[in-house]
Amino acid sequence: MNMQLAGLQDRAVVVTGAGRGLGEAFAVHLAHAGARVIANDVDLELAERTAANIRDHGGQAVASGHSVTDPAQAQELVQLCVDEFGSIDGLVNNAGLNYEALPWQEEPDQMRELIEVNVLGVMYTGVAAIKAMTAQGTGGAIVNISSGASLGQRKLGVYAASKGAVASLTYSWALDLEEVGIRVNAVCPLAHTRMVWKSERSLRNCPPDRTPSRIAPLVLFLLSDDAEGITGQLVRCNGPQLHIIGQPYLKAPILERQTWDTETVRRAFDEVFSAHLEPYGLEKRVPPRLRKWTESTSTPLRTA
Repeated sequence: MNMQLAGLQDRAVVVTGAGRGLGEAFAVHLAHAGARVIANDVDLELAERTAANIRDHGGQAVASGHSVTDPAQAQELVQLCVDEFGSIDGLVNNAGLNYEALPWQEEPDQMRELIEVNVLGVMYTGVAAIKAMTAQGTGGAIVNISSGASLGQRKLGVYAASKGAVASLTYSWALDLEEVGIRVNAVCPLAHTRMVWKSERSLRNCPPDRTPSRIAPLVLFLLSDDAEGITGQLVRCNGPQLHIIGQPYLKAPILERQTWDTETVRRAFDEVFSAHLEPYGLEKRVPPRLRKWTESTSTPLRTA
């Protein structure tokens, strides 16, 4: 890990979900780079273990058991950082839940719990941190944890939706906060954690050597002054690969009429849009209307 990153020494950073997995790795690496860390986890015992490990190795860390799903506790979490370290300079919105289910297997309580942590938790903690950062007038950096699943993935509809919300939130906050000196980016990590253990598919795609520590350098870079001028980006790292994720855009051709009715909409799809349908999901599945062209000939056509 590069220990020469600018602007992490003595910076005060909150890491949510820091009791284990990715959050623990982020907290430990930040402390090793000289940051002062609030290690937050709803499981206070795990948060205290992370903080104690950091202190045992000469770093500065305080444990927090606040729940990010409660706006008052999210505010208290940020205030704890200000009270302990005099400021809040960075936030890693890492706390998250995941589960696999087909749409007809979904349970409302489980859906609600995931959205409260993965979306509202990011919003509550982020807004509290943003208010504190703007009051300080010294800027700051936020790294939200999104996922490649936000592009759509089988059996992960609710999780994918939550991470898509985090991506959109990142773009919007980046627009709002550039003028007050707060950078907002999101990381889409793939690492061997408890979330991966729940899925045979994920285990196949994510071998044990892809540890959370392999993602930490990216998060540290985005929090550091070396990332000046980088905001509003979704960056994916799965261990060996590092790349930017493209953002949604308005796709040409854009047809215009004074008014549209069902017949002209049908003609638009029959005559124009059928050739422009997008492959969907992380696996880039070709829509059935396009698939007939790629599967019905002896020499299949290949989509780019």
